[in-house]
Amino acid sequence: MNIRKIVTLSEEILTEGGRPVTPGARIAVAIAVVENPWAGQGFVEDLSHGIDATASDLGALLTPKVIEALGAPVEAYGKAAIVGIEGEVEHGSALIHTLKFGDHYRKAASATTLLPAVEKRAPAGTVFDIPMKHITDATIRSHHQTVEVRIADAPHPGEILVALAASAQGRPQERLAPLTTEQ
Repeated sequence: MNIRKIVTLSEEILTEGGRPVTPGARIAVAIAVVENPWAGQGFVEDLSHGIDATASDLGALLTPKVIEALGAPVEAYGKAAIVGIEGEVEHGSALIHTLKFGDHYRKAASATTLLPAVEKRAPAGTVFDIPMKHITDATIRSHHQTVEVRIADAPHPGEILVALAASAQGRPQERLAPLTTEQ
């Protein structure tokens, strides 16, 4: 796996809707910009070699970085793969939609739900939203949220940007009724 750069982002929302958020709502993202393991090979029928060579190492690398950047227990999480324009969306999906990648994060966060994801092919500097849901109950509405990300110089055409996102709580000032109220 060839990594060009690693980026970690964090934010703390202190006011929402004109009211204080106490404690501040924390969100973090850890991103690795890696060489696409299938770059320059044309259509690859069997992606397993690139998955085996890359996915687990990426999950092991990004998991502690996003948890450290969050600085609090993870309550909501998500993932992303943005593929440079010379790759296929399937290349990003191959890296992040495998237990070899996601189980590192699920185990570290004591999570049981599937990691929500975004994947797309795009040029460097594309803005993308990483969806997040609660780590143990995807029906908890307060934790359905997104974080917007943009890395100005990534991905290059032969790269994939892979990210993990974490939130220490639900949306600031959330006030939707529980899903059970509609059943």
